[in-house]
Formats: sequence, C-alpha cells, structure tokens
Amino acid sequence: MSTINNASHMYADLADLARPLGNAHRLILLEHIAQGEKPVEKLAELADLTVANASQHLQQLKRNGYVQTRREGKHVFYRLSDAPVVELLMALRQFAEFHHSEIRKLVQGTLHHQQGLEGISREELFARLQENSVTLLDVRPEEEFEQGHLPGAINIPLAELEARLAELPKAQEIVAYCRGPYCTLSLTAVNTLQDKGLSARRFHEGVPEWKAAGYPVG
Repeated sequence: MSTINNASHMYADLADLARPLGNAHRLILLEHIAQGEKPVEKLAELADLTVANASQHLQQLKRNGYVQTRREGKHVFYRLSDAPVVELLMALRQFAEFHHSEIRKLVQGTLHHQQGLEGISREELFARLQENSVTLLDVRPEEEFEQGHLPGAINIPLAELEARLAELPKAQEIVAYCRGPYCTLSLTAVNTLQDKGLSARRFHEGVPEWKAAGYPVG
C-alpha cells in the first residue's frame, strides 16, 4: 500500500510541474526565452501581452523551475533554468505534430506552397556546413542572433532581407532558419529568396533544438 501511495505522490508532483505548461501564453514565452535572455518588457511585446500579464505568467514559470531571473536596475531579465526545458518543449511539439494534422501540415509544408517549404535535415545541414557548400541565413532580430546562432550563420533580419540581397551569394544554396518549427520568419524568407531567383531551403529547427542535439553554436 505504501508503494501505491508513493507512486501517487510522485505522479501528483509530475502533474503539478506540468500544470504551468497548460497555457498557450506560457509556452510562447518559453519559446522566446529559449532564444536568449530577455527583459519582461520585451517578452510581453513578443508574446502580445501586457507587461503585467506577462509578469504573472513568468512568475508561474519561475515558481515551477522553468526559468530563472536576474535584476539589472529596474529591469528583470528571464532566462531558461538549467532543467531540460528545451527538450521538454521539443517533446510537446512532437506529440502535438503526431496528433494534430493542422500543426503537422504547418511543419511539413502544406500551408504554404511546397517549393518554398522544401526543408533540409539537421544531419545534411551540418555536413554541408562542414563542406562550406551552403550559406546559412539567420533571419531573427539582431539581439537574438547575438545571444547565440548556428555556426557560420549570416544575420539578416527578415524586415531587411530584400534591401540586403546583394550580401548573399547567387551561386550557392541558401538555408534560412529562425526560432524553430512554428516560426514563420524563415518561411517568408525562403519564398522571398526564391522569388528573386535564388536557390533557398528552410531549416525548420532553431538554436535551442540544434544545441540540444549536441551540435556547436556560435
């Protein structure tokens, strides 16, 4: 009987830990924090929340060990804790992709024209980077790029892409990436590059997933 009680307590603890993730805003906040440390104000902007609302969600995540904070003057900065948060988010996405066809369509490319969403695997990308046979394009904002990026990547934020096309080689394939599977910045970038006659594909993962798989980051 004591074994059953111990198991019940263990699963109750697991349920308590999982409960904060049952909120879309908190998952969005975690995805943005996974790109690098950010102040509350910036996270609220990215998640389309008020600062007060974002702070409440972030406090929930902090109380349950998903994030850590530091204070700099009047600003509070959030970063992921040392727990395997990225791996947990990846597992949730995989589960969702398995069960929800619309999410699976987004990842596989049927919500946009198929040519623009032709992807490249992690293994192929790493091999191509070793051969210097591909140009890697990071279309996230500069502040996220500076906190960590895939090795050898060029940073051109999506809003600046058309004005800076001359910085990209015309004779080499370009692989664009952004924040991960559900980030549409790289989708738009690939379509823009192909419309301009450049060879381009999308890498559907981001820095957190790349790093979690054991690959080096810049």
